[in-house]
Amino acid sequence: MTVLAQRMRAQRLSEQATTTGELLDSVLALQAQDVNALRLAARARGVHDLTGDVVRTWAMRGTLHLLRSDDLWVLGPLSPVNVQRGKRRREELGLTDDLCARALPALREVLTDPLPRRDVVTRLTEVGIALDPKSQAPAHLMAYAAANGVLYRTLDDRYALLADIPEPGTVEQLWRRYRRAYGPATVADFAAWSGLPKGLLRDLPEIEDEPATPAGTTRMLGHFDTYLLGYKDRGLALDPAHARRVQTGGGILTPHVVVDGRVVATWRRTGTGFEVNPFGPRPDLDREIADLSRFLGVDGALTWA
Repeated sequence: MTVLAQRMRAQRLSEQATTTGELLDSVLALQAQDVNALRLAARARGVHDLTGDVVRTWAMRGTLHLLRSDDLWVLGPLSPVNVQRGKRRREELGLTDDLCARALPALREVLTDPLPRRDVVTRLTEVGIALDPKSQAPAHLMAYAAANGVLYRTLDDRYALLADIPEPGTVEQLWRRYRRAYGPATVADFAAWSGLPKGLLRDLPEIEDEPATPAGTTRMLGHFDTYLLGYKDRGLALDPAHARRVQTGGGILTPHVVVDGRVVATWRRTGTGFEVNPFGPRPDLDREIADLSRFLGVDGALTWA
C-alpha cells in the first residue's frame, strides 16, 4: 500500500540511515525512556551506534526522546504544555512554583559535571533545595528543569547541563517536521504524537507527500518504537483484530514484526535467540534475525510460536 510505503520511507525503515545525525534529521526524535528499546529503534533504521551531538530530554507528550541538539527548538511549542500538564503532580510532591523557580539556578550551580540523580539530590540539599530522594519529586523536578532548557538526561542516566539551545520553534514548524517524519498523517495523528491540545492546531497548512512503492521491507521493531507511536489511528498498519497482542496498555508495545508497513507478528527474546508469533503466514526473517543477532551479540536461533 502506497501510504504505508511512504511511512516506512519517512521513518527510515525502508531507506535506512548511516549515522545518528542523518537518522534524527529524518525522523526528528526517537522515544527514549528505555535506552535498550531506543537502541533497537535505531538499529531497525540502520544505525548501530548512537553518537554525535544528541540530547535525551522530555519532549513530545512529556516523554523522553532522543533528538539532535539543533532540534531543541521543539521545546518552544512543547514545554509550556508539558509544564502546565505536570503542575498538579508537582504540587502534590511539594514542588511549588517558588521551589521550582529557585531550583533552576541551583541546578546550574551544582551540575558541574554529569551526575546520577542521587548525587544531584545530594548537591541540591547542600544549597538549600531539599527533596525526598525516595519520592518522585526528584524525577519531576528534573523533567521541569529539562522543559525549561536547563538540563538533559544522558544515555547512561546521568543529568547534565544543556549548552545554548536554538531559538524556540513554532507549532507550524513542529507540524512540518512531524509530517516529514511520519507522513502521510492527519492533524489528529499529530495531536496524539505531540501531546499538544487541539486548540493550538488550527489552520495548519496542507502538506503533500511524495509517493512511494512497497519494497518488501521487513523489520523487527521493539518496545516503544515510533513507527506505531506516531499515529492516533494505527488501523492501517495494525489490524484491529490483532491490536491487543501488540498494544498491551500503558503505552507499551510488544516487540513486533513489520512487513511493508503492516504488523504481521510479535516477537520476544529467548535463551537461545528469538521466538516469533505470526498473525498469519510466516514472514521471511532470515536477514533481520541475522542483523539483530549480531547487534545484540546473541545466538540467532529462531522458533515459531
